[in-house]
Amino acid sequence: MQTIDEEQVRRWRLILGADAESELGNQCGTGVCPTLSDDQRLMDEALAAIYDESQDGSSGKRSAGLGGSSPRMAKWLGDIRNYFSEDVVAVIQNDAIERKGLRELLFEPEMLKNVQPNVQLVGTLMSLSGQIPERTKETARMVVRAVVDQIKLQLEQKIRQAVTGALNRNDHSPIPNVSSIDWKWTIGRNLKNYNTDLQKLIPERVYFYSRAQRSNSWTVIVDMDQSGSMADSVVYGAVIGSIFASLPALKTHVIAFDTEVVDLTEQCGDDPVDMLFGVQLGGGTDINKSVAYCESFITSPNETLFILLTDLFEGGNQAQLVRRLEDMVASGVKVLCLLALSDSGVPYFDERLAKKLADLGIPCFGCTPDHLPAFVEGALRGNDLHALADRIKHTAN
Repeated sequence: MQTIDEEQVRRWRLILGADAESELGNQCGTGVCPTLSDDQRLMDEALAAIYDESQDGSSGKRSAGLGGSSPRMAKWLGDIRNYFSEDVVAVIQNDAIERKGLRELLFEPEMLKNVQPNVQLVGTLMSLSGQIPERTKETARMVVRAVVDQIKLQLEQKIRQAVTGALNRNDHSPIPNVSSIDWKWTIGRNLKNYNTDLQKLIPERVYFYSRAQRSNSWTVIVDMDQSGSMADSVVYGAVIGSIFASLPALKTHVIAFDTEVVDLTEQCGDDPVDMLFGVQLGGGTDINKSVAYCESFITSPNETLFILLTDLFEGGNQAQLVRRLEDMVASGVKVLCLLALSDSGVPYFDERLAKKLADLGIPCFGCTPDHLPAFVEGALRGNDLHALADRIKHTAN
């Protein structure tokens, strides 16, 4: 007789909810589903508050619901943070806002303080920025600030090294400085010194980048689609644009567009939080109009990187858009089309237009923020970005 793993049954019970108890009991052969532990019961109640209602709003077997009570809401926020990992908390919070319309999470300062800051929440705050009451605005900024600081901690050093490595690849300095180590060159030049017994590389010489940099030697343009579907990508794009703007070797422009074009360049040099609250998510999409605006910033095509962040659902003149981008590539501009810049890196996009751009030599792909520094470095070095995208895609799979 097959032994039933009761703990596994309890996990399925947490996933499926109370309505599945009788069926799970039958699967166990006893007709009774194993009892949840105290911790599992609290987890179950937290999940029930969001997921145990039918689409039409009628209650299911459980009637947990969050109601309108602030103490109950605060307890629920505490429970999900106690019993679930950060990535799961982000999903549950987002579902709470979408399924239950829990504006209280966003519009009451006391509640917002208890919310787990994440990129999805920042996207929601951006989309509702015009509706946030005055008493909550400072708390909302604190939430956005926490996410911005987290992204900068994750990416700033990598992007700095990528840009420095690409632009100073042939310029090394005899002055040692840990932050200026050229890791790729140092490892490549010292591979012959690998010690098999220690399984370590013993460098004979460490190479350092020169600290001297030409100011504004490259122009980087970040052109972001601010339609609602691109919320996560816009959050990352804005922070990354601010990192580019902080590098003296780059002249950076950050643009946001829907059917209108907004130049955020002046704001990105100061505080990306201000820039994010200047973004208005939603509306239509006119990519061609934004690309036409960005063309005015291209003075040295061979030293220009144009990053187009969009899902390519064009509401403007698609034929003209293709011609503009074709002319950019022909002039020597390095063009990247990021279909998604998010933690999942999985885009939903116009495949036909993406294929047209790929045929022009423009790589079109979605990627996670961790992979962006490699693409920036590859573009500045003049590497084959299609091959790089294929390698990263193969590694991810």
